Amino acid sequence: MAPMTAAGEEMHALVERLYPLCRSITGDGVRATLEIVGEYLPLKVHEVPTGTRVLDWTVPQEWNIRDAYIADATGRRVVDFAASSLHVLGYSVPVSATMPLAELRAHLHTLPDHPAWVPYRTSYYQPEWGFCLAQDTLDALPDGEYEVRVDSTLADGHLTYAEHVVPGQVADEVIVSCHTCHPSLANDNLAGIAVATFLARTLAERTPYYTYRFLFAPGTIGAITWLARNAERVDRVKHGLVLACAGDPGRLTYKQSRRGDAEIDRVLRHVLAASERPHHITEFTPYGYDERQFCSPGFDLGVGSLSRTPYAGYPEYHTSADNPDFVSPEAMADTLALCGEAFAVLDRNRRYVNLSPYGEPQLGRRGLYDSLGGRSDAKQAQTAMLWVLSLSDGEHSLLDVAERSGLPFDTVAAAADALQGAELIKA
Repeated sequence: MAPMTAAGEEMHALVERLYPLCRSITGDGVRATLEIVGEYLPLKVHEVPTGTRVLDWTVPQEWNIRDAYIADATGRRVVDFAASSLHVLGYSVPVSATMPLAELRAHLHTLPDHPAWVPYRTSYYQPEWGFCLAQDTLDALPDGEYEVRVDSTLADGHLTYAEHVVPGQVADEVIVSCHTCHPSLANDNLAGIAVATFLARTLAERTPYYTYRFLFAPGTIGAITWLARNAERVDRVKHGLVLACAGDPGRLTYKQSRRGDAEIDRVLRHVLAASERPHHITEFTPYGYDERQFCSPGFDLGVGSLSRTPYAGYPEYHTSADNPDFVSPEAMADTLALCGEAFAVLDRNRRYVNLSPYGEPQLGRRGLYDSLGGRSDAKQAQTAMLWVLSLSDGEHSLLDVAERSGLPFDTVAAAADALQGAELIKA
């Protein structure tokens, strides 16, 4: 089995293992998720107390749930949290009551357009309770009295997030972020968690130039909490990528940073085009995943977002149809490979200064031509050397060279390595 194919199967197995857990923006489900990810990567887990001020927000009370159901007059559970964590409105307050169906309906959420699917709904910051169920199930319920129970707690506790750092040659950082707050939703975002986990393992197999910081945190409030706690060192973050919806069958989609011309934007545009994968590039919008927190004007970090089909772009989004069968090992392996290709370019994208800028240096005398002998791409490699020498003025990067020359980035980077070895350029 090829390495990437094997990684795809392992990522899918991780998705299946995480799928049953009830996650939210706080609580034991998040901790259980991070404990499993911690079997693959060493994680530093952070617990931030309820009431902590984080930028313009406050860490909320912690929510945990043990059981929830709707039972008919015979005691049969017609809706059961034990069958799927999607059945309960996220952050539901405790309730224990008996009421007629007519009264209960105000607390029920369905998808009439997809009557067999269960929707995902939350009420994080407004006290509420509710259940999500298939429209088909609701339609089959007779009028009458129903027992309603949500055995949950909302109490002072903590918001939990985790970091994993892959050390680099420099302290400047690339942040890779994925949200951990959604319950049984495979593409959004267990696939993102799985790809991030295996990307970190892949990067650790080499010594990257940048330091890579992986952030596993609940959406919105998690990123805001991380930014609040790291505001004094956030200037180390030179590039970043938010991973979400990484396993569906759609084409790859890159959403650019707020800047639009950040280096990560240029790298992803270049790598996607060079790979000839079906893909789509979108402009930044202040709606979506946590790129909007990292790109908020006070921070304005160069952070984009990579997905396959974007949020809300597929019918299964935020429904029970987003299950492990919806994501594939092949799609996750492709997302992982694209990330590896992009970070390889990012890591090698330097600016050089020509140390022999007056006229063209004699490459043959330095054995540079001889080193190309027998190579099928000798002419291309020679051309790359000339382009690197021409644009090594301290202003142009190797990505600039590749784009202007039309040569593959790897060929340009190899030429730069050879020229630096011959002491004709310096970074």
